[in-house]
Amino acid sequence: MGSKTSEDDRRDHNDAPYSKKIPQAGGLPRGAHIARNGDSAFASGGGDDDSDDDAALRPLAQLNPDVPSNETELCKKRRKQTKKKKKKKKKRSAAVHGQQTSPPRIPLSDLFPTADYPEGEIQSYTRAPAAVAEMHYNGVQEAQDSEFFCNYRKAAEVHRQARKWVHDTVRPGQDLLSIAEGIEDSIRSLLGNSGLGLGDGLRSGMGFPTGLCLNHQTAHYTPNPGQKAVVLQEQDVMKVDFGVHINGWIVDSAFTMAFDPTYDNLLAAVKEATNEGVKATGIDVRICDVSAAIHETMESYEVEIRGKTFPVKPVKNICAHNIKHYQIHGGKSIPFIRNSDQTKMEAGEVFAIETFGSTGRAYLRDDIGVYGYGLQSNAPLAGQLPLASAKRLHKTIRENFGTIVFCRRYLDRLGQEKYLAGMNCLVSNGIVESYAPLRDIEGSYSAQFEHTIVLRETHKEVLSRGDDY
Repeated sequence: MGSKTSEDDRRDHNDAPYSKKIPQAGGLPRGAHIARNGDSAFASGGGDDDSDDDAALRPLAQLNPDVPSNETELCKKRRKQTKKKKKKKKKRSAAVHGQQTSPPRIPLSDLFPTADYPEGEIQSYTRAPAAVAEMHYNGVQEAQDSEFFCNYRKAAEVHRQARKWVHDTVRPGQDLLSIAEGIEDSIRSLLGNSGLGLGDGLRSGMGFPTGLCLNHQTAHYTPNPGQKAVVLQEQDVMKVDFGVHINGWIVDSAFTMAFDPTYDNLLAAVKEATNEGVKATGIDVRICDVSAAIHETMESYEVEIRGKTFPVKPVKNICAHNIKHYQIHGGKSIPFIRNSDQTKMEAGEVFAIETFGSTGRAYLRDDIGVYGYGLQSNAPLAGQLPLASAKRLHKTIRENFGTIVFCRRYLDRLGQEKYLAGMNCLVSNGIVESYAPLRDIEGSYSAQFEHTIVLRETHKEVLSRGDDY
């Protein structure tokens, strides 16, 4: 899930301008008119039950509690038997592909009963890092800990098995809603967690709403209630971007599908740029150096579409990013264009290394509608909100998503009704941020590839690497 860059974040003589971040991206959600008629709190100014929930007043630090789970216990047991289990890893990994159903419905814990999940791709650093005195970001206790990797490797395997179903079954003629729901149902089945119980969504689930973006629509679109059905066409280029989290550790990975070989060079450019970005990462590597590797690779490609040749341009105002616990965007951003950012990557950090390439202007603007919402980690408490419906919705968000980004479809699954007025109240009060879909100029085509990596002391691990990309 790309991090959109605000106007003032990064500007120097080599940088193109970045679009200014809009606090309530995309304006009112589609269907907001329904709230005006259907949510009595919208008209009454909060005249319905005005009792405050204690949960709405708790500190935000308690948003994403450590919830004991079977997975955590399995990870702890695995520590005592690491050497013995490593010998069986290849055999067990091969068996997984023979046992899984299509669509995936066998929980991963049944296929890996000892929680010995496949290791990601191991890459050496292109230059040896200086001696690392400490793991700056997660600490030795996390980035070198078997439980941390158990959670991350399981999430990565869930992602691989879910996207295998996408590669095998998604074809032109299918509507985007059914594709998104198919991906999300697969992930929940693989995790063995429907996400419907109180706190279940904090233990494991979607890392953010499934993104399915066609052609010039570049990032952050997901089908939501009230929208016109969108059907995948033979000439479409579709970006598929979804995340999986376990105990708040998020794997963020994306790929692009095209059914016409016309677009092969576009996809190849972006895939290679992502891979070169991954290769360039390392401890003490500066962000500007990773950006330069991405830019140089992508601009070396051209694509011919219906008799016209287009350069493949790196998108200017969306970035790769680091990932923190329960936070998909951790604060560090890696542009796809050359820049002078001297910020260094640190040992123990987790990054989503992604790139977007476009045949258009390669500068994104907000599209209509709302992609999703995220509870802000520094949000004010909700005790003084004017709408009781907003307070109730705030409690639901805290208990089911915490700071994980979610969309309206996820609220509908939880049985929430008439919540748009409450949501608009949360957004306008700075408690929840809304995210708009992002688009290039109409008639252009764009592609995306992305991997989640962790910077270990002696090497990097590409957690989400698979046979497909």
